[in-house]
Amino acid sequence: MESRPRRSTYVPQEIEPKWQKTWEERAVMKADDASSKPKYYDLVMYPYPSGDLTVGHARNYVMGDVLARMKKMQGFEVLHPFGWDAFGLPAENAAMKRGNLHPETWTLGNIEKGKRELKMLGILYDWDREVTSCSPDYYKWTEWLFLLFYERGLAYRAMAPVNWCPVDKTVLANEQVINGRCWRHPDVEVEKRDLEQWFFKITDYADRLLDDLALLDKWPNKVRVMQTNWIGRSEGAEVDFPVVGLESEVVRIYTTRPDTLFGATFMVLAPEHPLVERITSDEHRARVREYVEQARKATEIDRLSTERPKTGVATGGFAINPMNGEKIPIWVADYVLITYGTGAIMAVPAHDERDFEFATTYGLPIREVIAPPSGPEGTLRAAYIGPGVMVNSGSFSGLDSTVGVQNVIEWLEAQGKGKRSVKYRLRDWLISRQRYWGCPIPIVYCPTDGIVPVPASDLPVLLPKEYKPLSENPSFFRTTCPKCGGEARRETDTMDTFVDSSWYFLRYASPHEATRPFDSELANHWMPVDQYTGGVEHAILHLLYSRFFTKVLHDGGLLGVSEPFMRLFNQGMVKRFGQVMSKSAGNGVSPDELVAEQGADAGRIYEMFIGPPEEDVEWTDAGLNGVSRFLYRVWRLVLEPELIVVEGSGADLEVLRRKVAQTVGKVTEHFDELRFNTAVAALMELANTMQDYLQRGGARSEEWDSTVRTLVKLLNPLAPHIAEEMWERLGEREMLAVAPWPVFDRAAAAEPKVTLVVQVGGKLRDRLNVDAGLPEAEALEAAMKSEKVRAALNGRGPSKVIYVQDRLINLVP
Repeated sequence: MESRPRRSTYVPQEIEPKWQKTWEERAVMKADDASSKPKYYDLVMYPYPSGDLTVGHARNYVMGDVLARMKKMQGFEVLHPFGWDAFGLPAENAAMKRGNLHPETWTLGNIEKGKRELKMLGILYDWDREVTSCSPDYYKWTEWLFLLFYERGLAYRAMAPVNWCPVDKTVLANEQVINGRCWRHPDVEVEKRDLEQWFFKITDYADRLLDDLALLDKWPNKVRVMQTNWIGRSEGAEVDFPVVGLESEVVRIYTTRPDTLFGATFMVLAPEHPLVERITSDEHRARVREYVEQARKATEIDRLSTERPKTGVATGGFAINPMNGEKIPIWVADYVLITYGTGAIMAVPAHDERDFEFATTYGLPIREVIAPPSGPEGTLRAAYIGPGVMVNSGSFSGLDSTVGVQNVIEWLEAQGKGKRSVKYRLRDWLISRQRYWGCPIPIVYCPTDGIVPVPASDLPVLLPKEYKPLSENPSFFRTTCPKCGGEARRETDTMDTFVDSSWYFLRYASPHEATRPFDSELANHWMPVDQYTGGVEHAILHLLYSRFFTKVLHDGGLLGVSEPFMRLFNQGMVKRFGQVMSKSAGNGVSPDELVAEQGADAGRIYEMFIGPPEEDVEWTDAGLNGVSRFLYRVWRLVLEPELIVVEGSGADLEVLRRKVAQTVGKVTEHFDELRFNTAVAALMELANTMQDYLQRGGARSEEWDSTVRTLVKLLNPLAPHIAEEMWERLGEREMLAVAPWPVFDRAAAAEPKVTLVVQVGGKLRDRLNVDAGLPEAEALEAAMKSEKVRAALNGRGPSKVIYVQDRLINLVP
């Protein structure tokens, strides 16, 4: 039975500030660019400083800190930096909700508060490398990179239909529209508008972005699948359908199923297609114009929804099917998008579900041209979309459809009526935003010279201090042309905040570099990031854009690597009372509250122990209290072992020695694999074994002292304040943060072997040499691997298992 704990000896609120001050004074996590140690770049996604930090937000920061601390003790030179994604809508919206407060004031105030809270949790960063994206010494180089993209033909301006958020009054990228609604305002429907916009030509890198996913075998598979689907590479053919009555005019379509061309019984154009007005007959013009205007108000998500009825109108125009010379009608329908393929389709209702629904609704012909394995069906009740045999397809009839795809493409190319083609779902990245709080686009519009980039020597283009739209600020947009010196107008759009976050990880290598975005030699030393941690919500946006930027900089000779992040981990969210933790939801726990009540170390361990780190977890006060009790117990084991009351005898030093070695191996492996919850469980098991050893009369010998120090070292990444305090009180002079990590002794960790008798129906069938203490499931697995046992069971499994650990297992047939 434990004695009454002297809780006053461990007071987290006293020891935690002490060690935070010591770590900062001694610059424990300051990275040395010239170190000869192996490098380890440990990075968490930098946050928007637009709200109050909760322990839920801190979960991934603690994960990063645990890994950084262990790697430092293992002898790595660790780069563990931090920064702030300070531009963009989140910060501006938060400021506006507080009486039109200037976003800079709000943002910088939150940054100071956030830094204090992170330090309060014992999270160590190299703060000398801190970057803030709204700082001119950072966004100067974001502007410089825009100019690099412009020079390389990767930045261009074009009129395009865009997604418009009526609340934020800004353009949204396709990725920022979720189910037809703004990603920042889930209740707000997104509108369509035509505006001149700036784009980055990410489509030029589509193949490389797709192919190089194969290199990222340490990324979650679901993220790679999401990026694969977003890029959406498909192979097929472009085919020209001549327009009746318009000489030399064709409707070009793209199809992945050229084997179904004979089944095209009508065509459909997107409402925005430039040919719509020209091919529409006078008698259909009013209805078509009305439909086009209505369709432009719908979002792409709504238009593609399978739950929405397909609508459309006939244009009165016709086209010629190039395969059979048949005249087929041309319709306009909103389920065809101008942004995908060519903005026009051949409709094959027999073999496409959307076309089948449309043809059925409007009474259009349905012609079967691919027969399933069971043979032609004649009248179809639903579209058949699988492979089969080509029918009703002229000279191609009888061909397997997969062969037919290639043969039809070859015929089209020979006849000059089409060609093989590859298309992508990926669209160019729209970066223009009509807001104040963002990185200015360094472009000037001159009546004489047109679009003129701002010279690099004139950067940064500074945001004016006056908080209002740049288009309404003459002191900003009135300027002179860098070429001719005449009157000119600055670009008043700012860049999407994802531009800022697409290269920040490179700036950390040389954050004070004044002549270029980053020192290439230092970036090449630290890159790629060894461990990148953040939310899965960035699987497409931030991660895809960062990969794109890295490849452009690689091609420009500024960077040696072509992929930025070698290992990626997506942490789950922390919930409380069933909802994701946040101050706005009223269920948040602030770092101040945590530290005042239980201490930072208890919160850190609880965050890691609460459940698998990739899963969402539920924060409870009872769980936190349990972890706090564990820390008090460890304190007594390490510093007050005399308080442990002896209750028996038979202490086994060999058992303790083996448990220590096993724990070193398990904790090291599980920290590396980010399985923090099981690492904590292993430490709790070790503490139980140590307490049991003392309660059974175990001696506090040199080996006990060594065991205590091993426990403290293993605990350090998780609970660094209490670990450092115990380390110091044990008489150690070297700071624990830089002490060597325990070395795994495989031989010492090995369980002793025993002979396990295996019976089948009570008769001896085999003897197996197995680890002592083997659980029943593992003993059964070992027994079933025996050929003699399998033969006795006639290949069947046992109906019952009788197991006496370390002695016998009897399998009843």
